[in-house]
Amino acid sequence: MTPTPPALPEGYADWLKQLKSDIARAQQRAALAVNGELVQLYGRIGRDILLRQEAQGWGAKVIDRLANDLKDAFPDMRGWSSSNLKYMRFFAQHCPEGRFGQQPADQLPWFHIVTLLTKLETAADREWYAGQAVQQGWSRTTLELSIRNRLRQRQGAAVSNFIARLPSPDSALAHDTLKDPYLFDFLGLGDDAQEREIESGLIRHITRFLLELGAGFAFVGRQFRLEVAGDEFFIDLLFYHTRLKRYVVVELKATAFKPEHAGQLNFYLSAVDAQIKAEDDKPTIGLLLCKQQNRLVAEYALSGIEKPIGVAEYQLLRDLPETLGRNLPSIAEIEAELAGELGESGEVNEPT
Repeated sequence: MTPTPPALPEGYADWLKQLKSDIARAQQRAALAVNGELVQLYGRIGRDILLRQEAQGWGAKVIDRLANDLKDAFPDMRGWSSSNLKYMRFFAQHCPEGRFGQQPADQLPWFHIVTLLTKLETAADREWYAGQAVQQGWSRTTLELSIRNRLRQRQGAAVSNFIARLPSPDSALAHDTLKDPYLFDFLGLGDDAQEREIESGLIRHITRFLLELGAGFAFVGRQFRLEVAGDEFFIDLLFYHTRLKRYVVVELKATAFKPEHAGQLNFYLSAVDAQIKAEDDKPTIGLLLCKQQNRLVAEYALSGIEKPIGVAEYQLLRDLPETLGRNLPSIAEIEAELAGELGESGEVNEPT
């Protein structure tokens, strides 16, 4: 017979929970400290290479020799491929102070830094994406996707009446939350897709949809039912935004924007505020996603609307240009070299 475990003292469960949280935070701080040291080391090595190349005319063969010598000296340490040494030099050349503008580079993992250097052309773009990566906790995959999808150019580009209908600073935060256009090419649908097809596809790919919407969106429901004076109405998609502290009603239109669309969405927002919104929630905002929109028509339509609404296009087929890479080894090639240094396991891990 299994003995009965002794009763836990009062408060033990809460204490254990707190300990777990403290240990997790300590592990995170330790990992960040190690990462910071690694990035600073890479920066120093890159500056040394840059200075010696300028002063002594070092060429590629010297870099290759240095890579081999460092591998021999530190066989258990990754990162000494000739390609990675070239990235260190590139880092030192383009971030001589070890910063992306106001953003310290050592707050990012090394391959995030490589992505920023090789996928973006301007210092301003690098600073913006670096800041977003730190603030949002982006993985490198998310960072690469955001760059490829030209997030900075689309962020805050939707037509809205937020400045007139929302108090500051909520108006600026809500405006920056929306983008134009939204990219739904991950659905695999053609331009002739109907609203229900798009809606169903977005729910099937809810993770990608939430990623495209941006940080803070929590999915509440599809075809969310409202009853007003005995009549039924159904909202296409209902979300809650954790930073804005508001419900967000999203309506899909597989046609060009029409002024009457804004009136319908205005009605839904009034109903949600009256029936769904809690006392501590802020007033609901709306997002109208159309196949096509005329900005001037949308601005005129929203100027007479009481509720805060944004209007943006969506794209089912990508027509945004891909960001051009530089003439340097790709990240995949660097990772393959690092994996080769580890052996035949085939496993590739980013340095932390």
